[in-house]
Amino acid sequence: DLGCISTTLPKAMANALWDTRAIPYQGCAAQVFFYIFFFGSELSLLTVMAYDCYVAICKPLHYGSLVGSRACAQMAAAAW
Repeated sequence: DLGCISTTLPKAMANALWDTRAIPYQGCAAQVFFYIFFFGSELSLLTVMAYDCYVAICKPLHYGSLVGSRACAQMAAAAW
């Protein structure tokens, strides 16, 4: 969430302070790229958390073998 908001808010605040609406093409492209990147990483992390919750609720006896500390580290690293 912090990454998504920090890509657009600084330019919006600067435009509000100086009463302008201009943004260069490179700046717009960078904002779109970083917004999609941070949103995708947040979505990946939420997917990993949902899988962890699913395994904990639906397969509690297999939780230790399916989601060990190594698997958690790998899923978190894949999300980032």
